[in-house]
Amino acid sequence: MALKIDRRNFLKKSSQAGIACCTLMMGSKLFAANSMGNIFGNEKIDPKKLNFCGYTCPADCKFYVATVENSDAKKKEVYELWKIKERFGVDFNSETTICWQCKNTEKPAGVVIQHCTVRACAIENGYDACIECDKLTSCDKDLWKLFPDFHKAMLELQNKYKEQTV
Repeated sequence: MALKIDRRNFLKKSSQAGIACCTLMMGSKLFAANSMGNIFGNEKIDPKKLNFCGYTCPADCKFYVATVENSDAKKKEVYELWKIKERFGVDFNSETTICWQCKNTEKPAGVVIQHCTVRACAIENGYDACIECDKLTSCDKDLWKLFPDFHKAMLELQNKYKEQTV
């Protein structure tokens, strides 16, 4: 016996099923995140897994991809995008416009990493990431001045990290 359903009911039922499936698939991730959208959810924050500034570089980072591919055109694009000339007074050089990520000690440090005051400070003070530093709130490094919202996010991450270590 064939069941007859009109187009309107079919679309309504299909969209309800789609929403239900998405909720089931994404629900745990959505509910695990706190109100600030922290990607760590209930996972313990490990400073060793973060960059010195607290950031986690995405695998598709333009700077990293340009370095891995050794593409002069992509390196030049990143050089301009990151305003390296303006920030550090360094002319474009394909050999130094590289980024193997800031914790990679097996590869040469590029111009941005060489000039990163946050990285230098963390290394000097023996931190795996800035969230371990009690002076982060009042820190006036150039990275925080350029990206105040990022600094605020790292302060929130630091608070969560401190809660986990108490």
